[in-house]
Amino acid sequence: MKQSITLILPLLLPLISAQIPHWGPCPEPPVQTAFSMKKFLGRWYEVAKLPAQFEKGRCIESNFTMKADGSVRVVASEILKGELRTIEGNAVVQDMREPAKLGISFSFVLPYTPYWILSTDYDNTALVYSCTDVLRLFHVDFAWILGRTRSLPIATITKAKDVFNNNNIDVSRMIMSKQAGCQKDY
Repeated sequence: MKQSITLILPLLLPLISAQIPHWGPCPEPPVQTAFSMKKFLGRWYEVAKLPAQFEKGRCIESNFTMKADGSVRVVASEILKGELRTIEGNAVVQDMREPAKLGISFSFVLPYTPYWILSTDYDNTALVYSCTDVLRLFHVDFAWILGRTRSLPIATITKAKDVFNNNNIDVSRMIMSKQAGCQKDY
């Protein structure tokens, strides 16, 4: 077993280079009760995040819209090197008993990854968590504080971080997202 881990680990490290792995399987934090996708739809701005390899730009935002088949279209965008970049994905409720546990994918060939809404008031903030479990030996997690505006009061951010910490999600490396100069023409 130890030998196979030694062989597999170097293959996985490039995938998690921006993240800090944590020992053990992913935590299972509670998600928003009585979650309403209809209320959650619309534009959300990334206010703070755990650093992620796939997010390198600034002015990161996501727009969620309902599709005819009941799935949700997700258009994420960022400004990177002066260029507006967008990617389109799909989000689905993976278990109707827990509608705040979404799966999201930005590729037809990749599986859905967790996108759990831990908390939202629908009008101002949302706390989102995702975790990738690697052989139940360690996990890599992602956390975002989203806002309906590009910034939130410090007290709101502190309270959001407390929610993550109280659910065994280490956000000590969380950084503020760059949301300045986002109205330029591209």
